[in-house]
Amino acid sequence: MAGQLAAFILELLGWHTVYAPPPGPKSVVIVYPHTSNWDFPIGVLFRAKHRMTASWAGKDTLFRWPLKALFLRLGGVAINRREHTGMIDQLVEAFATKDSFCICIAPEGTRSKTENWKTGFYRLALTADVPVGLGFIDYGSKRVGIDRWIRLSGNEEEDLAIFRTYYADKTGRYPEKSGDIRFR
Repeated sequence: MAGQLAAFILELLGWHTVYAPPPGPKSVVIVYPHTSNWDFPIGVLFRAKHRMTASWAGKDTLFRWPLKALFLRLGGVAINRREHTGMIDQLVEAFATKDSFCICIAPEGTRSKTENWKTGFYRLALTADVPVGLGFIDYGSKRVGIDRWIRLSGNEEEDLAIFRTYYADKTGRYPEKSGDIRFR
């Protein structure tokens, strides 16, 4: 029922989806570009439509009353970006102890313009040895989805070249806020 309602709302709003299921029960999905608060409800509708079981990482300041319970129920995982708390180690442990686990991460780490991507998703996928889903919310074509899965090589420049090529035609709601696809 929720999936049908989500599909109806997305269609009503003019959004089309594409979904290639993950190649296994564990994965990291990156979502790029992330430039607007509207990315979240579109992503939640996509997740519901495709009955995707996935957690998502968000800054811990989002997880306050009155939205905390809702965000946790929707699979949110609070990330404290102000200090190093071993979050990657905690997520690697989740991959090791759970039969099935998927986490969605915006590699920019923010909706604001950034000079580079954060490396947490990259280190996580390599350490947990899980595939990476290339997720997107493309306002230019009104398409949202995950249609490609890759295994990282561990060679940052090679992997970044794949990301740059894949995301070259994807446009955020505010294109000028899209972060550069490179690591610090």
